[in-house]
This record gives sequence, structure tokens and C-alpha cells, in this order.
Amino acid sequence: MSVSESYRTFLLDQLGRAADRIRMKSMFGGAGVYAGEFFFAIVDDDVLYLKVDDTNRPDFEARGMGPFRPFGEGGEVMQYYQLPEELLDDPDELKPWLEKAIGVAARKKKKRKPEARKPEDRRRKTEDRRAKPEARKPEARKKKPKAKPKRR
Repeated sequence: MSVSESYRTFLLDQLGRAADRIRMKSMFGGAGVYAGEFFFAIVDDDVLYLKVDDTNRPDFEARGMGPFRPFGEGGEVMQYYQLPEELLDDPDELKPWLEKAIGVAARKKKKRKPEARKPEDRRRKTEDRRAKPEARKPEARKKKPKAKPKRR
């Protein structure tokens, strides 16, 4: 797994013409591609793979593109498919492919994100602890009597 510096520069330039806030982060010898906070692509051996699900996978399969296999042909298949290279030369053609992949990443992130607690829920828990300290750990609240020193 590797990404040449020239390919990295080329990709950032081309992707930046079709989508906003594109950045790349090195990882595991390859690179991850982000649009803002959404991780939507992987680069490995100077090949770009976009994140897929059932909504955009048929687009890749119709072009004969296959999935990313980090451990070779017999290995695990990841939910990233190779982007047809000719799309990188035309920002107008590339844009819908990127938008769909970013949408997949956004849905995935939303699904994983635990529901945030409301500030009033946190405040209520804090108030409950203050009002009832014995409810937290009653055994820790009991003080043991101190032993009196022996006189000689």
C-alpha cells in the first residue's frame, strides 16, 4: 500500500474541483480522503476507491469496477469501489460520483453516532447527585471510628 506524492497532489487538485473541503490523511501506507468531516474514499497504490452502499454500488458495477481488497484477490472485500480513472479528468462527470460517496459516508456516520444527551439531562443528573449523596455509594459514606491510641 502506498500513494505517490505526485498522485496525491493530482487527486487533491482534481477532487477539489468537484467537491468542497477535500483533504487527505495518510493511513496504513495508503491515504483516506475526507470532504469536511466525512471519510468517503481510500487511496491505495495510486488508485482511488469511493465509499459505496446499495445506492451507488450499481454505478460502479455497471462500469465493471470492483471493490477494494486490502489483502489481495482472495481476501476481505471492503465497501469501497474503484473509481473509473477517466472520471478524474472531468469535474462535471466526477461531481455526482463524489456526492453519492459523501452521502454514503454521511449516512454511515449518522447511523454510528450515539444520540447526544441534551444539556438538561446532564444537568438533571448532576442535581440528583448533589441532592442525594447517599444514593451514590452508601458504603463509602459511612465513616469508620478511629482507633484510640493506646496509653503506656
